[in-house]
Amino acid sequence: MQHSQLAPLPNDVPFRIVSKTIGQGAYACIKKACPLDSDNPVFAVKYIHKEYAAKHGKISARQLQLEVTVHKHVTGHNNIISFYQTGEDHIWRWIAMELAEGGDLFDKIEADEGVGEDIAHVYFSQLVSAVSYMHSKGVGHRDIKPENMLLTADGNLKIADFGLAALFEYKGTRKLSSTFCGSPPYIAPEVITCSSRGSNKGSGYHPDLVDIWSCGIVLFVLLAGNTPWDSPTDDSYEFHEYIATNARTTDELWQKLPPSTLSLLRGMLTVDPKDRFSMEDVRRHPWYTRSNKFLSPDGKLRDPINLATSMFESLHIDFSQDPLSQQRKKPSRSFDAMDMDVDMDNGGGLSSTQPEMPAGDVVMDWDTPDLASKFSSTQPTGKAFNSQDAALANHLEEEPSMSQFSQQPSVPISRTQNAQRFQDIIPSRSLTRFFSAWELKLLVPLICEGLHRLGVPVPNVPTVVAGDTSAMIRVIAKDGRMCPLQGKVLIECVSEGLFEVEFVKVKGDPLEWRRFFKKMTILCKDAVFKPDE
Repeated sequence: MQHSQLAPLPNDVPFRIVSKTIGQGAYACIKKACPLDSDNPVFAVKYIHKEYAAKHGKISARQLQLEVTVHKHVTGHNNIISFYQTGEDHIWRWIAMELAEGGDLFDKIEADEGVGEDIAHVYFSQLVSAVSYMHSKGVGHRDIKPENMLLTADGNLKIADFGLAALFEYKGTRKLSSTFCGSPPYIAPEVITCSSRGSNKGSGYHPDLVDIWSCGIVLFVLLAGNTPWDSPTDDSYEFHEYIATNARTTDELWQKLPPSTLSLLRGMLTVDPKDRFSMEDVRRHPWYTRSNKFLSPDGKLRDPINLATSMFESLHIDFSQDPLSQQRKKPSRSFDAMDMDVDMDNGGGLSSTQPEMPAGDVVMDWDTPDLASKFSSTQPTGKAFNSQDAALANHLEEEPSMSQFSQQPSVPISRTQNAQRFQDIIPSRSLTRFFSAWELKLLVPLICEGLHRLGVPVPNVPTVVAGDTSAMIRVIAKDGRMCPLQGKVLIECVSEGLFEVEFVKVKGDPLEWRRFFKKMTILCKDAVFKPDE
């Protein structure tokens, strides 16, 4: 797979890189590394191209230094990614930090379904523990959202990305923030009304109270698999009704929440920050203090194998669904063609952790993630894939992503028996992929047609010639909430006559990306290899 970078990565560093890119944004990428003289420990290194960050992300050198300072200040909690070291040359800033081997938490949660109360309670408890610790150190995160919630190999939560964090209390003195930042579905109303924007100087807001609101939205998403509104503004019908009914909305998502969570959510999602629950109020709430079979007294997972199995088996794609139909009554809920365009103005100028990627030719295209090592990449011979081929069928039987296409998703017994930790059930690698026996020259047009039907522009349709074993299609769009959704579709030959089609997210909400993947998979269902067939 061809890729380009603006400049070679620095060589004069106290570690060696041991992987391809495992995460990326428009001006940064993350790779695995380890010490020069050892194979352990393996950690993550984030490379930030300083000029590109300043030009496209409006991220100054001072802001990068502030991110490092704040991250270092809050290191030391079980549920916060640990900061290790940083350095820079005239082109790059690098930050070495703890590796969250389990990947995105919300990549493992079914869109529009959510998880059960016990699992939601585990991850909400760990989130509250981490954010409470930050607040005790005088730091507000200001960007609590699914993209920044990662997992360890044992399935425990880790908060990441302190690019928008702010020091709101120092030596007993509190100060307000006025920066307009965050992600529209997770942002607190006062960030919109009290921020400084343009020549208008805002009255300011409390970053810790903003975090409490965002944690409430995350709890809602854990339980419902969707956000309660697109943004806390009058533009959102759902938010308007929430205000008008004094938080007693008739919205279908609220109706299916466990009744015991409602008073907690209403307390955290109180519009007036003066009346909003404090973290102490949250930690005293009966739902927060409830007993949980998955949570040990020290706040870590007690039974990661069963919890992972429950999460894994809830991931399911129903090929009988119409991917183009409205999922809810309000158009703001749908990932439909009207909402998809290439204009990258993010919901009225809300800044986000990563900058908007230019809609034209992308200057930086990081190398692609490693493909599953179990497959040998061989040149296709043109022989049709035979689903009775025992060796290949066994490979796919053990392939975790295949379960979601079964009528009854399940973890293979062999994997359950050998499982020692969370990651043995749910792999860190994203499950947003499928396998196909179709030839590349047929797969590429089919995927482009699916993108077209969803209203996603396809400016770089790859030309397939004889002998090609891979292709890449870039996705630059907006999700159903008008937030940026960016990534790429990688098509790779992984065995004779078999292609893997992987949907790699670069930027955007993991649940929205999963929703997008599900619709694309259904639109391409004739080409998808299904275990039940």
